[in-house]
Amino acid sequence: MTDGKHEVLVIGGGVAGLVLALEVADHRRVTLLRPASDDQGASRWAQGGIAAVLSPQDDIEAHVADTLVAGDGLCDEAAVRFTVEQGPAAIEWLLSLGVPFTPDASPDAGYPYHLTREGGHGARRIIHADDATGRAVVETLRQHVDAHPRITLRGDLTAIGLIGDTQGHCRGARCLDGDGRVHELLAADTVLATGGASGLYRHTTSPQPASGEGMMMAAELGAELMNLEFQQFHPTCLFDPDGPAFLISEAVRGEGGQLLNAAGERFMPGIDPRAELAPRDVVARAIDAEMQRTNTDHVFLDIRHLGETAIRHHFPTIHAHCAGRGWDIARQPIPVVPAAHYSCGGVSTDLDSATTVPRLYAIGEVACTGLHGANRMASNSLLECLVYARSCARQLLEAETGSAAELLTARFGDRMEPPETLTTIREAMRQLMSARVAIVRTDQGLDEAARELGQLHRDLALRVREAAPSVALSNLWHALRLARLTVASARARRESRGLHFNPGCEVHGDADPHPSRIHLTDLDGS
Repeated sequence: MTDGKHEVLVIGGGVAGLVLALEVADHRRVTLLRPASDDQGASRWAQGGIAAVLSPQDDIEAHVADTLVAGDGLCDEAAVRFTVEQGPAAIEWLLSLGVPFTPDASPDAGYPYHLTREGGHGARRIIHADDATGRAVVETLRQHVDAHPRITLRGDLTAIGLIGDTQGHCRGARCLDGDGRVHELLAADTVLATGGASGLYRHTTSPQPASGEGMMMAAELGAELMNLEFQQFHPTCLFDPDGPAFLISEAVRGEGGQLLNAAGERFMPGIDPRAELAPRDVVARAIDAEMQRTNTDHVFLDIRHLGETAIRHHFPTIHAHCAGRGWDIARQPIPVVPAAHYSCGGVSTDLDSATTVPRLYAIGEVACTGLHGANRMASNSLLECLVYARSCARQLLEAETGSAAELLTARFGDRMEPPETLTTIREAMRQLMSARVAIVRTDQGLDEAARELGQLHRDLALRVREAAPSVALSNLWHALRLARLTVASARARRESRGLHFNPGCEVHGDADPHPSRIHLTDLDGS
């Protein structure tokens, strides 16, 4: 079924997709694909806040410098400066929409809203809504989107691929409805806001993480992917094997939380002078090493010394969730473990969020703007969503709609693939990625991952040729190929830098650090 021609098609309804829709809709009609799963995605579960220069005691140059340090020599400085400079205006825009950020009523406050500090930041510059910033921002944006007459929300469709034309331009998306029927939505401009690739791993900080589906949909049209090897592991996910994924915000350490090993001893001060406030790659590796040294499956994050009143005030969501799972964090340290959290790599874009495929844009975690380099600094992610969604909107308002050329679409078989088969392959992929391509990688482990993922890919490819389209099959097909590209990127980087740590390689081996760029055509049997 072919569904007309849409002006702007936005795929994904987290913060980036919602902001883009609102910024464009006054001038161009927007169709926003926002499946119910978006409510369980990364945006809503972002706890800490949004980094921006808001305090009189802070300045742009300091935020730029902190971001460059955290990115470990691989940031695009122009992208960093652009993002940081646009940050204050983006926050003012959110305030104008009514986002309920936490106020600061103290008499010496230099800014009306409370600002906290997180790892890697040299100042308090994280504006937040208690410890549920993502939820507050998403809910506010969603209210405005629902009320806008020129935004059409489609929660009944899931994109499984992009549509290209004979000129190499993107012309919309191929989608499935709940009954498995294919819908082709033709669009003048298409924007990916589909999230990252943390779902490639077994343990993540989001209940329903993306597995890089948008990245691979773009790659199928020839888009360049960049820096896939830099997958960030959040140091402190609640260790709760029987419960859902739950993030313990960086802000907990920002307010004085201390990491303890199984013996109740602090270990971060002996590893880095910034201790618990070191960048995430440093803290995650330290926790991983401590777990291996003590043969334990978690460490502890202790905030008991803050007192129950302060804990309930600053971290009501975390306190309530942990209480519901049996932990009183005012009296017990919190069991935590590193978990896949954020993809620093993705679809390569410019400052206007344009990809290397004409008429295709990418915003949010699916994109690689150059802001994060080899390691994202805390709370720069929602900032990136805001800034690049707004810059993309400006570009879309200047773009000519053009006319569609001859379209190229895929064809499917009609045999249904058993769900248990897909589950088995996905779990095997996640196990491999977690065991071989996680916080610490080795040449041998990467070689094993490449070989075994290649076999899984070949097994699935035989099924894809004959199978009827389904969301589960499409998502796994995208995820498995992205996992292979991630391994290829990690094998190609012959140095340890940022989130990519290989003890067999020299630390910062390249005199001239460079991003890694890869295309689907670089994968044998793609």
